[in-house]
Amino acid sequence: MVSAVQPPFAAEARSPGQWAGNSLEEIRAVTSAELTKLRRDPTEIFTRAIQPALWLLLFGEVMAQVRGLGQTPAIGGHYLDFLAPGILAQSVLFAAIFYGIGAIWERDLGVLHRYMVSPAPRSALVLGKAASSAVRGLAQALVVYILSALLGISLNLNPLNLLAVVGLIALGSGLFSTFSLIIACLVKTRERFMGVGQVLTMPIFFASNAIYPIEIMPRWLQVVSRANPLSYEVDALRALMLHGQASRFGLGLDVLVLVVVFAVMVAIATRLYPRLTQ
Repeated sequence: MVSAVQPPFAAEARSPGQWAGNSLEEIRAVTSAELTKLRRDPTEIFTRAIQPALWLLLFGEVMAQVRGLGQTPAIGGHYLDFLAPGILAQSVLFAAIFYGIGAIWERDLGVLHRYMVSPAPRSALVLGKAASSAVRGLAQALVVYILSALLGISLNLNPLNLLAVVGLIALGSGLFSTFSLIIACLVKTRERFMGVGQVLTMPIFFASNAIYPIEIMPRWLQVVSRANPLSYEVDALRALMLHGQASRFGLGLDVLVLVVVFAVMVAIATRLYPRLTQ
C-alpha cells in the first residue's frame, strides 16, 4: 500500500522555482480533472440554473408586489434589483457548499491517494479544487445575468464592473468550496456530509443580506450577518452589478474580508486534507 505521506525532506530538496512550478502544475491538473467531469456531464449546470430562475421569477416577483417594500431606504428602489445580486451569491453558495462530496468520492475510488503522493504541496490541491469550483460559479453568474436582463433589472454592464464581478464570483466560490472540503475532511462519509451541508446552507443564506437588508433584521441577527462572509460578497455584488448602487460596507472591506476568510479556509483545508485518506 502506497503511503500518503510525503518524504520528510522532499520540500527542502526542491528549489523555490521547482516548488512554485510543481504547485502551479498541480493546480492546473486538479482543475483540468474537475472540468473534464463537468464537460462529460453538463447537466449539473442546467439543473442548477433552475434554482435562481425560481427565486427571481417566483419569490422575487411576489415580494416585489409587497406595498412599500421598494421604498424601504435600505433597498432604495425596485425589489428585484435588490434581489438579483443576492440570488447570484446564493447560487454560487449552493453550488460550492456541496463540492466536498466529490473529495469523498475520490477517496473511495482511490484517486485521492494518488493526489497525496504527488510532489506538489497540499495547498496546491486545495487551490485546484477552488479554481474548478469557480468555473461552476461563473456558469451560475451567466444564468443570473441573462434572467436579470430579461426581467428588466438595471444591470451595470461596464466591462470593468463585469471583470470585477467575475473575480468576486471566483473568490466566493473558492471560499465556500474550500469550506465544503473542510467539512468533508471532518465527517469523511457521504451521508454525514449531506446532512451537515443541508444544515449549514440555509443559515448561511438567510443570515445574510441576500434577500433582505441587514437594517430590518433583529439586533442579534445583524451581528450574525455582519460576521457572515456571504453578506460581504452580496454587498460587493450589488455595488458592481447594478446602476446607482454603492457598497454599504465599502468595496475594499468586502474584498478584504473575503480574501482573509478564503486564506484561512485554505490553510485549514491544507492541514486537514491528508486526513481524508485515513
